[in-house]
Amino acid sequence: MSKDNKWKEELDLLKSIVEQKTTLQHTIKWGIDVYTFKGHNIIGICGFKNYFGIWFYNGVFLKDPKNVFINAQEGKTKALRQWRLNSMEEIDEKTLISYIEEAIDNEKQGKRWVAEKIDNIEITGVLADALSGNDELEAAFEKLSLSKQKEYADYIIEAKREATQISRLEKIKPLIIAGKGLNDQYKK
Repeated sequence: MSKDNKWKEELDLLKSIVEQKTTLQHTIKWGIDVYTFKGHNIIGICGFKNYFGIWFYNGVFLKDPKNVFINAQEGKTKALRQWRLNSMEEIDEKTLISYIEEAIDNEKQGKRWVAEKIDNIEITGVLADALSGNDELEAAFEKLSLSKQKEYADYIIEAKREATQISRLEKIKPLIIAGKGLNDQYKK
Protein backbone atom coordinates (compact mmCIF):
# COMPACT_ATOMS: atom_id res chain seq x y z
CA MET A 1 0.00 0.00 0.00
CA SER A 2 1.44 3.39 -0.95
CA LYS A 3 1.87 6.08 1.66
CA ASP A 4 -0.80 8.27 0.03
CA ASN A 5 -3.41 5.49 -0.01
CA LYS A 6 -2.67 4.53 3.60
CA TRP A 7 -3.66 8.00 4.83
CA LYS A 8 -6.16 8.97 2.11
CA GLU A 9 -9.12 9.64 4.41
CA GLU A 10 -7.02 11.56 6.93
CA LEU A 11 -5.32 13.66 4.24
CA ASP A 12 -8.66 14.35 2.55
CA LEU A 13 -10.08 15.55 5.87
CA LEU A 14 -7.11 17.86 6.49
CA LYS A 15 -7.33 19.27 2.98
CA SER A 16 -11.08 19.84 3.23
CA ILE A 17 -10.65 21.69 6.56
CA VAL A 18 -7.96 23.93 5.08
CA GLU A 19 -9.84 24.56 1.85
CA GLN A 20 -13.21 25.26 3.51
CA LYS A 21 -12.12 27.15 6.62
CA THR A 22 -9.14 29.24 5.48
CA THR A 23 -8.22 31.66 2.70
CA LEU A 24 -5.14 29.66 1.68
CA GLN A 25 -4.60 28.73 -1.96
CA HIS A 26 -3.85 25.11 -2.90
CA THR A 27 -0.89 24.10 -5.08
CA ILE A 28 1.39 21.12 -5.50
CA LYS A 29 5.09 21.59 -4.71
CA TRP A 30 7.72 18.90 -4.26
CA GLY A 31 4.97 16.37 -4.93
CA ILE A 32 2.87 17.35 -1.90
CA ASP A 33 -0.15 19.53 -1.21
CA VAL A 34 1.04 23.00 -0.25
CA TYR A 35 -1.17 25.89 0.80
CA THR A 36 -0.04 29.45 0.19
CA PHE A 37 -0.99 32.98 1.13
CA LYS A 38 -0.20 35.60 -1.53
CA GLY A 39 2.29 33.20 -3.10
CA HIS A 40 4.14 32.36 0.13
CA ASN A 41 4.14 28.82 1.50
CA ILE A 42 2.21 28.53 4.76
CA ILE A 43 1.60 24.78 5.22
CA GLY A 44 2.17 21.47 3.49
CA ILE A 45 0.20 18.26 4.01
CA CYS A 46 1.64 14.83 3.32
CA GLY A 47 1.49 11.18 4.35
CA PHE A 48 4.42 8.95 5.15
CA LYS A 49 4.82 5.30 6.07
CA ASN A 50 4.23 5.71 9.82
CA TYR A 51 2.43 9.04 10.07
CA PHE A 52 0.80 11.87 8.18
CA GLY A 53 1.39 15.48 8.97
CA ILE A 54 1.16 19.18 8.49
CA TRP A 55 4.26 21.27 7.86
CA PHE A 56 4.27 24.92 8.88
CA TYR A 57 6.97 26.54 6.76
CA ASN A 58 7.59 29.36 9.24
CA GLY A 59 6.43 27.36 12.24
CA VAL A 60 9.33 28.62 14.33
CA PHE A 61 7.29 31.81 14.86
CA LEU A 62 4.14 30.04 16.07
CA LYS A 63 3.32 29.95 19.79
CA ASP A 64 2.30 26.23 19.83
CA PRO A 65 0.26 26.23 23.08
CA LYS A 66 -0.75 22.57 22.46
CA ASN A 67 2.92 21.59 22.10
CA VAL A 68 2.31 19.61 18.91
CA PHE A 69 5.31 20.71 16.83
CA ILE A 70 8.59 18.94 16.30
CA ASN A 71 11.68 19.93 14.38
CA ALA A 72 12.35 16.83 12.28
CA GLN A 73 16.00 17.71 11.69
CA GLU A 74 17.23 19.40 14.84
CA GLY A 75 20.24 21.61 14.15
CA LYS A 76 19.50 21.59 10.42
CA THR A 77 15.93 22.74 9.88
CA LYS A 78 15.56 26.27 11.17
CA ALA A 79 12.01 27.48 10.49
CA LEU A 80 9.96 24.43 9.45
CA ARG A 81 7.86 22.72 12.11
CA GLN A 82 5.92 19.48 11.74
CA TRP A 83 2.72 18.34 13.39
CA ARG A 84 2.74 14.56 13.07
CA LEU A 85 -0.48 12.58 13.39
CA ASN A 86 -1.23 8.86 13.51
CA SER A 87 -5.02 8.67 13.31
CA MET A 88 -8.15 10.48 12.21
CA GLU A 89 -9.05 11.04 15.88
CA GLU A 90 -5.91 13.15 16.40
CA ILE A 91 -7.07 15.78 13.91
CA ASP A 92 -8.08 18.79 16.02
CA GLU A 93 -9.84 21.16 13.63
CA LYS A 94 -10.09 24.06 16.10
CA THR A 95 -6.37 23.97 16.92
CA LEU A 96 -5.41 23.51 13.27
CA ILE A 97 -7.43 26.55 12.20
CA SER A 98 -5.99 28.58 15.08
CA TYR A 99 -2.42 27.69 14.08
CA ILE A 100 -3.09 28.43 10.41
CA GLU A 101 -4.63 31.82 11.26
CA GLU A 102 -1.57 32.66 13.36
CA ALA A 103 0.71 31.57 10.49
CA ILE A 104 -1.23 33.81 8.08
CA ASP A 105 -1.00 36.73 10.53
CA ASN A 106 2.76 36.15 10.81
CA GLU A 107 3.02 36.20 7.02
CA LYS A 108 1.05 39.46 6.87
CA GLN A 109 3.49 40.94 9.41
CA GLY A 110 6.41 39.80 7.26
CA LYS A 111 7.75 37.28 9.77
CA ARG A 112 9.95 34.98 7.72
CA TRP A 113 13.04 33.03 8.51
CA VAL A 114 16.06 34.54 6.80
CA ALA A 115 18.84 32.07 6.05
CA GLU A 116 22.11 32.71 7.80
CA LYS A 117 24.85 34.16 5.62
CA ILE A 118 27.74 31.81 5.00
CA ASP A 119 31.13 33.52 5.15
CA ASN A 120 33.34 30.48 4.63
CA ILE A 121 33.30 26.73 4.96
CA GLU A 122 35.92 24.16 5.80
CA ILE A 123 36.19 21.27 3.37
CA THR A 124 37.62 18.14 4.99
CA GLY A 125 37.85 14.39 4.58
CA VAL A 126 36.77 12.55 1.46
CA LEU A 127 35.57 15.68 -0.34
CA ALA A 128 38.83 17.56 0.35
CA ASP A 129 40.84 14.60 -0.95
CA ALA A 130 38.73 14.37 -4.11
CA LEU A 131 39.03 18.09 -4.81
CA SER A 132 42.79 18.18 -4.32
CA GLY A 133 43.22 15.18 -6.63
CA ASN A 134 41.06 16.43 -9.50
CA ASP A 135 41.71 19.87 -11.02
CA GLU A 136 38.48 19.90 -13.07
CA LEU A 137 36.37 19.01 -10.03
CA GLU A 138 38.16 21.54 -7.83
CA ALA A 139 37.74 24.35 -10.38
CA ALA A 140 34.03 23.56 -10.78
CA PHE A 141 33.56 23.40 -7.00
CA GLU A 142 35.26 26.78 -6.52
CA LYS A 143 32.85 28.36 -9.03
CA LEU A 144 29.84 27.30 -6.92
CA SER A 145 28.34 29.70 -4.40
CA LEU A 146 29.32 29.18 -0.78
CA SER A 147 25.84 27.92 0.03
CA LYS A 148 26.08 25.25 -2.69
CA GLN A 149 29.56 24.29 -1.52
CA LYS A 150 28.19 23.94 2.00
CA GLU A 151 25.32 21.72 0.79
CA TYR A 152 27.83 19.36 -0.78
CA ALA A 153 30.22 19.39 2.18
CA ASP A 154 27.38 18.71 4.64
CA TYR A 155 25.96 15.95 2.42
CA ILE A 156 29.28 14.09 2.44
CA ILE A 157 30.23 14.63 6.08
CA GLU A 158 26.77 13.66 7.40
CA ALA A 159 27.36 10.08 6.26
CA LYS A 160 28.90 8.17 9.15
CA ARG A 161 30.60 5.42 7.15
CA GLU A 162 33.45 6.24 4.81
CA ALA A 163 31.97 3.87 2.22
CA THR A 164 28.76 5.93 2.22
CA GLN A 165 30.75 9.15 1.94
CA ILE A 166 32.60 7.77 -1.09
CA SER A 167 29.34 6.58 -2.66
CA ARG A 168 27.79 10.02 -2.16
CA LEU A 169 30.89 11.68 -3.59
CA GLU A 170 30.61 9.62 -6.79
CA LYS A 171 26.96 10.67 -7.14
CA ILE A 172 27.67 14.39 -6.77
CA LYS A 173 30.76 14.71 -8.95
CA PRO A 174 28.71 15.13 -12.18
CA LEU A 175 26.50 17.75 -10.50
CA ILE A 176 29.51 19.74 -9.31
CA ILE A 177 31.15 19.62 -12.74
CA ALA A 178 27.85 20.74 -14.31
CA GLY A 179 27.78 23.72 -11.91
CA LYS A 180 24.61 22.56 -10.19
CA GLY A 181 23.79 22.63 -6.51
CA LEU A 182 22.82 19.48 -4.64
CA ASN A 183 19.19 20.57 -4.30
CA ASP A 184 18.76 22.58 -7.51
CA GLN A 185 16.34 20.05 -8.96
CA TYR A 186 13.87 20.93 -6.18
CA LYS A 187 14.08 24.69 -6.69
CA LYS A 188 12.09 26.68 -9.21
